[in-house]
Amino acid sequence: MQRINASIITIGDELLIGQVIDTNSTWMADKLNKAGVWVHRRLAVGDDWDEIWNALDNETALSDIVLITGGLGPTADDITKPLLCKYFDGKMVMHEPTLQHVTHIFEVILKRPMIDRNRNQAEVPDTCTVLKNERGTAPGMLFEKNGKLFISMPGVPHEMKGMTEDFVLPYLQKAKTLPSIIHKTLLTAGVGESFLADLIQPWEEALPENIKLAYLPNYGMVRLRLSAIGFDAAALETAVSNEFEKLQVLVKEHLVTTEDEPMERVVAKLLLQRKETMATAESCTGGYIAHLITTMVGSSEYYNGSVISYSYEAKEDLLGVDHNL
Repeated sequence: MQRINASIITIGDELLIGQVIDTNSTWMADKLNKAGVWVHRRLAVGDDWDEIWNALDNETALSDIVLITGGLGPTADDITKPLLCKYFDGKMVMHEPTLQHVTHIFEVILKRPMIDRNRNQAEVPDTCTVLKNERGTAPGMLFEKNGKLFISMPGVPHEMKGMTEDFVLPYLQKAKTLPSIIHKTLLTAGVGESFLADLIQPWEEALPENIKLAYLPNYGMVRLRLSAIGFDAAALETAVSNEFEKLQVLVKEHLVTTEDEPMERVVAKLLLQRKETMATAESCTGGYIAHLITTMVGSSEYYNGSVISYSYEAKEDLLGVDHNL
């Protein structure tokens, strides 16, 4: 089946030295996948002209859509826009609607003077379609070349998310015939992935060719995910659901939830369902269990609090733990 492949290129030295975590490509991959676009590859490159150029060449050979974030700011290390201008044989021109937008931000919202460096943000290659940045000053840019789409967006997560939701996803859904991509995930606990693999091996080997199984292990837990892609959404949903039900029966002794959700959400749902509450006493975790539980909206309905008893004295005085224990 012909699927629509996308590559995500995130740009910035800060991503490569570990100073900033790349949350952009993770968020974008999730949104694209739900829309029916298969993310073929994600890669990060530094603020280096040759590295970015080579990444564009390489990903064009692999994907129908290339999404780029980062390098659109007003400083010298932001080289994405001039590079794209040359890559797509354009010349820089002033985009008046963007200039008006940037001027409004500085004069009306920020109430401070706009310098030439800010004004230059409104310059774009004349070979692109300009994408308005409702949340910032750097516009996005859309290019087409040899039947491939290239979309460049700011690296600021808040701005990138707005542009993706307001323009990119609706545009792709109109421009491309996108298939359905279905995932169904369950969570097991207290059993290793090797044991699970042996347990479900006959079923896994008999899976239809278009349904794939993935093992996603974590500390003490393993998620099992079924995935399929196709243009007949109803038939695909039925096929995956049937196999998912078989899988649940096979792993029932180790099954925690049939939803793609973390343990803290499972606990929250159980407590709310039973109208029960809980508290925690933690030592080596340093309050991490409490942190996970309270990340759930509405956790005050079932969670009373925590004692973080790290020292021996705290364990004995606050919790009454016997010293010998």
